[in-house]
Amino acid sequence: MTTPWTARILTLFPDMFPGPLGLSLAGKALQDDVWRLEAIDIRDFADDRHRTVDDAPFGGGPGMVMRADVLDRALDAVTVPGTPTVYLTPRGSRFDQAKARELAAAPGVSILCGRFEGVDQRVLEARGLMEISIGDFVLSGGEPAAIVMLDACVRLLPGVIGAQETLEEESFEHGLLEYPHYTRPAEWQGRAVPDILLSGHHEKIRAWRLAQAEQTTRQRRPDLWARYLETQS
Repeated sequence: MTTPWTARILTLFPDMFPGPLGLSLAGKALQDDVWRLEAIDIRDFADDRHRTVDDAPFGGGPGMVMRADVLDRALDAVTVPGTPTVYLTPRGSRFDQAKARELAAAPGVSILCGRFEGVDQRVLEARGLMEISIGDFVLSGGEPAAIVMLDACVRLLPGVIGAQETLEEESFEHGLLEYPHYTRPAEWQGRAVPDILLSGHHEKIRAWRLAQAEQTTRQRRPDLWARYLETQS
């Protein structure tokens, strides 16, 4: 029997999981064993009675740094051959839909959630961790970022979302932001649904949606638009 896609999370706050991942589609898939979640307390790998995981930075400065020796022992417990190991940090490469697809296609993912000022650089280099950022902002720790990243990955797993077409037409799947959506009532507060969507002409509807997606991307995300034009050429 094939082992389900498994997320292994090293954290100082295992009670933060599954959190939102225990609800809605991800929660149902977790309950149905489509995927698995293991939250491991980093303090379990400390070697003193105070369960110390951090120390003052060499060279001085504010805050504390997570220790390489403790994290190395913790990583031994979650590292699985063929499974990527991620450290969530603002210094990492930007997480995007392509990276979500890459991680979802792996057997699972191991995630190190940092705290304090970060982790000792030596353990990152020694273990070859993949450094990922979910955006240009700073959080109190990696746990909220891990929840965001896992939600993006889990929804791509087979059997989590029923209609495959739903995934194929989402934002970023073809390098564009998604087109606008409408439902009943056909008129609301003097605003009518575009006539084309009521026409029943599927080819014209597809063309309209593509044009809307292109217009929205061009206006709101010129960086995405530039990359999209490159792929089209």
